[in-house]
Amino acid sequence: MIAQLLYRNFVLAACAAASLLASTGGGLAQGSGQAPATEPEIALMDALADAEPVEARRIVRELGMIWSRSGSPTMDLLLRQGKDALEAGDLPAAVGHLSALIDHAPDFAEGWHLRAQAFFQQEELGLALSDLENAVALNPRNFQAVYGMALILEQTGRVEAAFAGYSAILAIYPAHEEALAGRDRLARGLGGSDI
Repeated sequence: MIAQLLYRNFVLAACAAASLLASTGGGLAQGSGQAPATEPEIALMDALADAEPVEARRIVRELGMIWSRSGSPTMDLLLRQGKDALEAGDLPAAVGHLSALIDHAPDFAEGWHLRAQAFFQQEELGLALSDLENAVALNPRNFQAVYGMALILEQTGRVEAAFAGYSAILAIYPAHEEALAGRDRLARGLGGSDI
């Protein structure tokens, strides 16, 4: 199936991006290992490739629920507290809850991903990018974390890497509006078009 091939290529590209960023000064979580994809995850990722925008948003919500399950009620509580603080705009509290989560569950990718969002909102781009590297190393299927990396790469002038990130996302999730806008914006600047 073409969608599954695209998905596998995306996972390989995301892992390569995380490794490349780590080799240039980032730090991947020590002792971390990728959690294998579950059958529901794979089916949702395959469906995402052909989904219309409304259906794609439903699939993204389902994937988000899967990725937000740590397997521990305590870790899930810390994640919920971090999310709530992030949504309330209490960024120091969000960083605190999510840092506690990461300290206790360093192999739980979503803790890194959410803390990156808090750092990004604090305009701590280096810290955000470092956390996104860890999130992608632990869960290379999380195209939202890859999107965050591409956005930061664009903002810090690494346009070709950002373009590659946006393009990789669109290969598996063509309805990702922000990645499409980013790719198109950068394609004009790079003197070409990927449309």
